[in-house]
Amino acid sequence: MSLIKFGTDGWRAVIAEGYTFDNLNRVTQATARWILDEKITSNGVVIGYDTRFLSREFAQHSAEVFAVLGIPVRISNSFVPTPAISWAAKHYEALGIVITASHNPPEYNGFKIKAPFGGSASPEQIAGVEEKLTTIKGPIQGLSFDKGLKTGVIRELDLRSGYLDLIAKSININKIKESGIKIAHNPMYGTAIGTIKDLMGDMVVECNNHRDALFGGTAPEPIERNLEQFPKFVLDHQCAIGIANDGDADRIAMVDEKGNFVDSHKMLSLLAKYLHKKKRLTGAIVKTFSTTHMLNKQAADYGLSLIETPIGFKYIAEKMIREDILVGGEESGGLAAKGHLPERDGIYIGLLITEMIVETEKSLSELVQELFDEYGPHNYYRVDLHTEERKKLAMSAYCKAKKLTSIAGNKVVSWDFKDGVKHILEDGSWLLVRQSGTEPVLRIYAEADQKEKAIALVEDTCSWVDNPEILQ
Repeated sequence: MSLIKFGTDGWRAVIAEGYTFDNLNRVTQATARWILDEKITSNGVVIGYDTRFLSREFAQHSAEVFAVLGIPVRISNSFVPTPAISWAAKHYEALGIVITASHNPPEYNGFKIKAPFGGSASPEQIAGVEEKLTTIKGPIQGLSFDKGLKTGVIRELDLRSGYLDLIAKSININKIKESGIKIAHNPMYGTAIGTIKDLMGDMVVECNNHRDALFGGTAPEPIERNLEQFPKFVLDHQCAIGIANDGDADRIAMVDEKGNFVDSHKMLSLLAKYLHKKKRLTGAIVKTFSTTHMLNKQAADYGLSLIETPIGFKYIAEKMIREDILVGGEESGGLAAKGHLPERDGIYIGLLITEMIVETEKSLSELVQELFDEYGPHNYYRVDLHTEERKKLAMSAYCKAKKLTSIAGNKVVSWDFKDGVKHILEDGSWLLVRQSGTEPVLRIYAEADQKEKAIALVEDTCSWVDNPEILQ
């Protein structure tokens, strides 16, 4: 039996290797037992799925296992964004299940769990499922899908429309339409296909807007290197903004009217300013350990609390359901805002920033420049360095021992060990070294006042991995 391990956002594995019908059967059983034993909900589960290979079939198989164990199932009648399942979990007071590998390469699939409050299951909840998984002996025979439909224990529903209705009530759709601006949308062949166009009509132009289980040969992760053609698309269609979503639409990247990539750090800072200064909302700013320090300056300037969590949106979701949070986000494109779900939602965030452009009567590039004028330039760079396991561990140990005291000629003045090792440099820039828990990969992040400086910090740190002083 293949090892089944939940990561920062559910269980993911390569299809036909770790991600098999038998292993999905076991994970579903464990989730069902956890629901029943812990009395998580009496309203069953809501199941959604993405555009990946066999996702619909995997979703049906999971539904059959839940049904045979006496747990009622509502399943989407088509592929659907992950935040739509978070909405449905809250709406029906049920547990949400999403068959998706999010932004992973096309050979992967996965299993996300959404709590009845409408956001990612907490680390404690995931641990409860993992504990049940150790007691599962093997796969069981599920109730046939057709029989489940006939008896009513399985119901097939349109879950997409209710989610889009929620967004339509939360965003000033009419004002955006009246502005006449054009929006470019790149769903990256994933579940966001048609969503923004359905809400905004002909003012939206789409690319990569058909189902492709191979995602055009590129992992559906909205990062700059995967969106090389998108800036040209935005410029060619004379759009005011470009919105790109990952495979299950909970993450976002943006392109401004000049074709410049706008990362999640800038988006989160823009949202904090817009919601507090323009909409007069309050609450803490919560960010993960690898997210921009511009937010630290904004929080101090606005008189708001700043909360920093380990990396993983589940930590942000946990704060959002327990505390008064204005915005929350992580550097990998997962952002959330007050007044919506306690969940990252790439479609909602894209339209909220579009609303910001219309309400402020300023272009996206102007809004970003205003941030730099107020708080100084903040430029970010990240590399996922694939290396040998022994080198990964040696470099991590070297950093934890505070032995990396100078990076690219910049003196390290302090260290932070919240999640990996963050090196704070004398000029205010920083570099984070964090090891993957499942792969021979070192994630190296940096932020500085110039992009070239951030790149130099990362590249210099990468060169240390093969240094004999570290490996001895």
